[in-house]
Amino acid sequence: MIQYFLNRLVQTVPVILGVIIITFVLMYIVPGDPVVSMVGERYNEETVQRLRQEMHLDDPLSLQFLRYVGNVFQGNFGNSFITGEPVAKLVMDKFPNTMILAITAMFFAVLVGLTSGIISSIRPGSLLDRGIMVLTLAGISAPVFWVGLILVLVVGVILRWLPPTGFGGFEYLILPAVTLGLRSAAYLARLTRATMLDVLSQDYIRTARSKKLPEWKVVIKHAFPNTLIPVITIIGTDFGSYLSGAVLTESIFGWPGIGRLALEAILKRDFPVIQGTVLFMALMFVLMNVLVDMLYGFVDPRVRLERSRK
Repeated sequence: MIQYFLNRLVQTVPVILGVIIITFVLMYIVPGDPVVSMVGERYNEETVQRLRQEMHLDDPLSLQFLRYVGNVFQGNFGNSFITGEPVAKLVMDKFPNTMILAITAMFFAVLVGLTSGIISSIRPGSLLDRGIMVLTLAGISAPVFWVGLILVLVVGVILRWLPPTGFGGFEYLILPAVTLGLRSAAYLARLTRATMLDVLSQDYIRTARSKKLPEWKVVIKHAFPNTLIPVITIIGTDFGSYLSGAVLTESIFGWPGIGRLALEAILKRDFPVIQGTVLFMALMFVLMNVLVDMLYGFVDPRVRLERSRK
């Protein structure tokens, strides 16, 4: 089991290296000069050339890449072209805000999605089941930016129930968390319903019911635990994307997280910050996938047994 997870961690190294290479190459094939963006419209050629030399941007591309990779493996992601601050500090300053938003959004998604899916599976074909399925289809189909703008307009501006944008207390967290978690909640509801219907038709569930066990006990204790593998997959994948920075959600609601930091860096052509945020996003996503693999073994003894044989 331990050997399996060590192998999975080793397998993430080529992925991270691939992200580093692709990000580095893309930064240098897009049009424009980051130094010109940094100094503004009023500049002279001497200043631009001096800054390019100080930043080693005149060095051969291969040398710049090797220097960047070496610095990354030493924990040095460079300094922002715009502010001069270390990229690692900028990312870590924003990460707690993204973490708070991600946890709240996933809590909302799990609470609403699992509850709706279980209720829907208990009474398949009923009016309640059909209503839940219609709502989940709408939740999956609605674009995130559209949901966010509607919530800002209706809840924040027209009704004034919650602040539309900004960063502060819990009231500022509700709208972006609902926006971010709505699609995950819809996916979880439909997935939970489908897997629960399959499990509820198994022989051991019929046996449990024949013993006159309460229906809630049959559903929660015997059926639901056997639906967790696909549910964990969705939760882990979506949570990894949340931690990677929800660019649209953070931008719409003015939430100071990693996604908004990345967007601002792209608009300003701040190459070190772009590279640092993209690498951090990839790392978070890969680590969440490894964590999901670990959770499989905890929730399903069959997975542990299979991996122990390898």
